Amino acid sequence: MKRKTLLLIAFFVGLGLMAQSPYKVDPAHTSVNFKVKHMGITFVSGKFEKFDGGIIGSPDKMEEVRVFFNVETASVNTSVPMRDDHLRSADFFDVEKYPAMTFESTRMEKVDDKNYKLHGKLQIKDVTKDVIFDVVYGGTVKGQDGAETAGFIAKNKINRLDYHVAYDPDGLGIGKEVAITLYLEFKRATGM
Repeated sequence: MKRKTLLLIAFFVGLGLMAQSPYKVDPAHTSVNFKVKHMGITFVSGKFEKFDGGIIGSPDKMEEVRVFFNVETASVNTSVPMRDDHLRSADFFDVEKYPAMTFESTRMEKVDDKNYKLHGKLQIKDVTKDVIFDVVYGGTVKGQDGAETAGFIAKNKINRLDYHVAYDPDGLGIGKEVAITLYLEFKRATGM
């Protein structure tokens, strides 16, 4: 019951942030990607197919924006169905118990005109940790539909064991470090 209550609270907080956000993620032009070392000799890559997020504030004042993002863990896709089913199990994401990963920014730090450090809280499973994404701001343009669109690339590396994704804890078959790369487009809602 406690877990359901916490999930409901997270859902309504997410809805509240979405309502405040003038810029919402464009899922047709956004991808959430990861790669992890396999057997110490190469990498396996994958992505998550379902997500939402937004920006509160304006890209004109990047240091004042707030960013939030939610990813449905069951939407993991490495193009190998058997592996994806294993990733959804309790050995990895335990999607029945933890259906979402979340990120909410705490501040944006300017490095130069195009590069930023996005500080925030990343929650995976039952763990929330402070993280810093390296962000490249691609700029803002008017899309084909006339909506103002802002583009970003965000990268980070995390240790999966820190988030209780602890299958193969020695990292002999599956590396401990996970590289995350997000290609992001956010569209400004009309009338905002």
